[in-house]
Amino acid sequence: MKIEAAQILRISPTCKQDAADGLAQCLPDILEKYAIDTPLRVAHFLAQTAHESAGFSHFVENLNYSATGLENTFPKYFRNVSASAYARNPEKIANHVYANRMGNADEASGDGWKFRGRGMIQLTGRDNYAAFSKDSGVDATENPEYLSTFEGAAESAAWYWKERNINKPADTDDVVTVTKLINGGTLGLDERKRLLEIAKGIVNEMFS
Repeated sequence: MKIEAAQILRISPTCKQDAADGLAQCLPDILEKYAIDTPLRVAHFLAQTAHESAGFSHFVENLNYSATGLENTFPKYFRNVSASAYARNPEKIANHVYANRMGNADEASGDGWKFRGRGMIQLTGRDNYAAFSKDSGVDATENPEYLSTFEGAAESAAWYWKERNINKPADTDDVVTVTKLINGGTLGLDERKRLLEIAKGIVNEMFS
């Protein structure tokens, strides 16, 4: 299978050229490595990752929340803590809301920021970074920024895909179940379906 940068841009016209070039170069080997290797599997993967990464443009979690945004997004973590003390400070926010869970140490450790969401399907927390490192052969706990690169963003997404056995619903073209396994619900389902139809047409070219 070969992927062209122009095909990435057809799925997401807002994708920057360097991202399209980088993904086109690394995706074929990564998809083969993680058995995302049929037209339906590839189409679902590209559609879902395009949606999750805002058109292959965001590979790091945006934590630049206002006080109101924090209270709405992370209500349990700001019941007894002033959200205004954290507002518009992404590093401080990450260290607070991700402390003492997902394998992270306490707020002062900096683990929340170090292991914040990265990749096309955002991998979050020390435990997930460590599990990815073990399976991929890349030490993302020592080099978390790898997941922000085109290769790392794509490989971490493919690893997550394999871990959740998302090939199974993709094989039956079940976009709802694929979406639930990635999103936890069906947020953005209509847009995911639209992207899937585009991807299906393009993937047939990749396998021809």
